[in-house]
Amino acid sequence: MNKYEINIYEQIAENIKKYRNEAGITQAELAEKVGVSHEFIRRNESKRGIKSFSVDTLWKIALVLNVDPGKLFEIDIDEFVEK
Repeated sequence: MNKYEINIYEQIAENIKKYRNEAGITQAELAEKVGVSHEFIRRNESKRGIKSFSVDTLWKIALVLNVDPGKLFEIDIDEFVEK
Protein backbone atom coordinates (compact mmCIF):
# COMPACT_ATOMS: atom_id res chain seq x y z
CA MET A 1 0.00 0.00 0.00
CA ASN A 2 1.33 3.46 -0.77
CA LYS A 3 0.62 6.82 0.84
CA TYR A 4 -2.15 7.55 -1.66
CA GLU A 5 -4.13 4.47 -0.66
CA ILE A 6 -4.56 5.33 3.03
CA ASN A 7 -8.16 5.07 4.15
CA ILE A 8 -8.33 8.23 6.24
CA TYR A 9 -11.68 7.21 7.76
CA GLU A 10 -10.13 4.04 9.15
CA GLN A 11 -7.14 5.98 10.45
CA ILE A 12 -9.37 8.54 12.18
CA ALA A 13 -11.42 5.72 13.70
CA GLU A 14 -8.26 4.06 15.05
CA ASN A 15 -7.13 7.36 16.53
CA ILE A 16 -10.52 7.99 18.15
CA LYS A 17 -10.37 4.57 19.78
CA LYS A 18 -6.75 5.11 20.86
CA TYR A 19 -7.41 8.47 22.50
CA ARG A 20 -10.72 7.31 23.97
CA ASN A 21 -8.96 4.40 25.65
CA GLU A 22 -6.15 6.67 26.86
CA ALA A 23 -8.79 8.98 28.38
CA GLY A 24 -10.48 6.02 30.09
CA ILE A 25 -13.82 6.83 28.46
CA THR A 26 -16.24 4.15 27.26
CA GLN A 27 -17.91 4.28 23.87
CA ALA A 28 -21.22 5.04 25.62
CA GLU A 29 -19.69 7.91 27.60
CA LEU A 30 -18.08 9.39 24.50
CA ALA A 31 -21.35 9.12 22.59
CA GLU A 32 -23.32 10.85 25.35
CA LYS A 33 -20.82 13.70 25.68
CA VAL A 34 -20.59 14.23 21.91
CA GLY A 35 -24.35 13.97 21.39
CA VAL A 36 -24.39 10.93 19.11
CA SER A 37 -25.64 7.39 19.62
CA HIS A 38 -23.56 4.65 21.16
CA GLU A 39 -24.17 2.73 17.93
CA PHE A 40 -22.56 5.58 15.96
CA ILE A 41 -19.35 5.36 18.00
CA ARG A 42 -19.36 1.56 17.98
CA ARG A 43 -19.87 1.39 14.23
CA ASN A 44 -17.16 3.94 13.50
CA GLU A 45 -14.63 2.23 15.75
CA SER A 46 -15.39 -1.22 14.34
CA LYS A 47 -12.98 -2.64 11.76
CA ARG A 48 -15.94 -3.72 9.64
CA GLY A 49 -18.27 -0.82 10.33
CA ILE A 50 -19.13 1.85 7.83
CA LYS A 51 -17.35 5.00 8.84
CA SER A 52 -18.86 8.42 8.40
CA PHE A 53 -18.38 11.50 10.48
CA SER A 54 -18.73 15.21 9.97
CA VAL A 55 -16.11 17.81 10.76
CA ASP A 56 -18.42 19.06 13.51
CA THR A 57 -18.56 15.59 15.10
CA LEU A 58 -14.79 15.17 14.87
CA TRP A 59 -14.36 18.56 16.53
CA LYS A 60 -16.67 17.54 19.40
CA ILE A 61 -14.89 14.19 19.79
CA ALA A 62 -11.53 15.94 20.00
CA LEU A 63 -12.88 18.34 22.64
CA VAL A 64 -14.30 15.51 24.74
CA LEU A 65 -11.07 13.52 24.45
CA ASN A 66 -9.06 16.66 25.21
CA VAL A 67 -6.82 16.25 22.14
CA ASP A 68 -5.90 18.60 19.34
CA PRO A 69 -8.26 17.82 16.43
CA GLY A 70 -5.22 17.26 14.21
CA LYS A 71 -4.29 14.25 16.35
CA LEU A 72 -7.33 12.43 14.93
CA PHE A 73 -5.75 12.65 11.46
CA GLU A 74 -2.28 11.41 12.42
CA ILE A 75 -0.83 8.55 10.44
CA ASP A 76 2.43 6.65 10.55
CA ILE A 77 3.37 7.39 6.97
CA ASP A 78 6.30 4.95 7.13
CA GLU A 79 3.74 2.14 7.35
CA PHE A 80 2.27 3.11 4.00
CA VAL A 81 5.16 4.23 1.84
CA GLU A 82 6.62 1.62 -0.48
CA LYS A 83 10.26 0.90 0.25
